[in-house]
Amino acid sequence: MSTPPTRRDQIAAGLDDVRHRIAEAASTSGRTADDVTLVVVTKFFPASDVRLLAGLGITDVGENRHPEAGDKLAESGDLGLRWHFIGGLQSNKAAVVGSYADVVESVDRIKLVNALNRGAHERAHPVDVLLQVSLDPAGTEGRAGADPQDLSALADAVDGSGMLTLRGLMAVAPLDEEPRAAFDRLAAVHASFVAERPEATWLSAGMSNDFEEAIGAGATHVRVGSAILGARPSIK
Repeated sequence: MSTPPTRRDQIAAGLDDVRHRIAEAASTSGRTADDVTLVVVTKFFPASDVRLLAGLGITDVGENRHPEAGDKLAESGDLGLRWHFIGGLQSNKAAVVGSYADVVESVDRIKLVNALNRGAHERAHPVDVLLQVSLDPAGTEGRAGADPQDLSALADAVDGSGMLTLRGLMAVAPLDEEPRAAFDRLAAVHASFVAERPEATWLSAGMSNDFEEAIGAGATHVRVGSAILGARPSIK
């Protein structure tokens, strides 16, 4: 009788597959896998999985809920990982997120900039931020992200904050659209943005079901969870 795979075996297999797919997608678009940072999304998974990921060479992990993110970081803070907060953020929780996150990818309004800056000052540690741009039409239910025309003012607020460093843009493809078409629009927005702010080179786009299309459109960071860790636990 064969021995059932360990949790480490399961994660390693998923990780190998995703790394191969990243390399293939990058090669197809004339890039290399080194051009793409893999952020493994550990939402609802235990801190023990974070430790396994670190042992398998992962350097960046993503969470999208507070306080789960802070609690998990407290259990795994010795691993030297870069922690990305990638979910929608309420302004009344932004300061505490700014006190522990290394990167916040979902900045879409000036009120968040001010609160994150307060949290970063408390920690006395700068926070990298990405501006989340909406790819949905105006008025779409559940729409998240700033309008492209508002990015310049938002970037100015980050520049003036003191403890936040602008790194680039983030977006999520709409559910009712072909991902590549949405990511091509994002690439055009990013190109215009970088023309004004050459330092803002990061482009975070793509998840488990569409990260290859995002890489083809120039993504520098992809956020992948279930393709590596499996189906999320049912207990939230």
